[in-house]
Amino acid sequence: MTEPLLFARNLVKRYGRVTAMDHADFDLYPGEILAVIGDNGAGKSSLIKALSGAVQPDEGEIRLDGKPVSFASPLEARQAGIETVYQTLALSPALSISDNMFMGREIRRQGVLGKWFGMLDKPAMDAFSRQKLSELGLMTIQNIGQPIETLSGGQRQGVAVARAAAFGSRVIILDEPTAALGVKESRRVLDLILDVRSRGIPIVLISHNMPHVFEVADRIHIHRLGRRLCVINPKEHTMSDAVAYMTGARVPEALAA
Repeated sequence: MTEPLLFARNLVKRYGRVTAMDHADFDLYPGEILAVIGDNGAGKSSLIKALSGAVQPDEGEIRLDGKPVSFASPLEARQAGIETVYQTLALSPALSISDNMFMGREIRRQGVLGKWFGMLDKPAMDAFSRQKLSELGLMTIQNIGQPIETLSGGQRQGVAVARAAAFGSRVIILDEPTAALGVKESRRVLDLILDVRSRGIPIVLISHNMPHVFEVADRIHIHRLGRRLCVINPKEHTMSDAVAYMTGARVPEALAA
């Protein structure tokens, strides 16, 4: 059987007397879309933050490609190929699309101007940004130099996903990517997710939107009371099943046996 690309076992995270993760497990396989769902307060955010380096677990282990990893920051996770698009998008409204794509990893000009004076290679960054947006069908954006604040919500989300797809060589984590979007813009983001998966990059999708989850996910990780309750196949379960497991109204058959 294929080994998980990203794997976690027995993750524990405590904040004082509150246990946000209670021996949580996680498996992401190559080339899949794994949805992570759970009620508010179930510990989904703590799990995702642990996988993306935003928090450090008190106990447990995380493995990437079979090797133990311990990320001290999101930057370290990014360097390992794990890109995360948070609900806040982490975009700078006043900066251009190109500047946002390369925030924190700008390309410097060749030679003395780049090495000693720190001058950026704007044409190279603009060309790369235009290429990545075109690959994801987002070139309805005419001017790569226009400020992010001039874009619609869906276009901003698209830029954030395109940035993750451009630099996330191993894993992309998307936290509620359609939460603030209308029907048309949500459709575009779902298409982006499927397009990225078709390139062989596995995606972790955190969402409360059950129709979206059941449309695109290959497997659904259900989180409850700080740990993984079960993983279900959306082709074999209904949305009602998922909600019942998530809220504790029903116990999954495997656990009831």
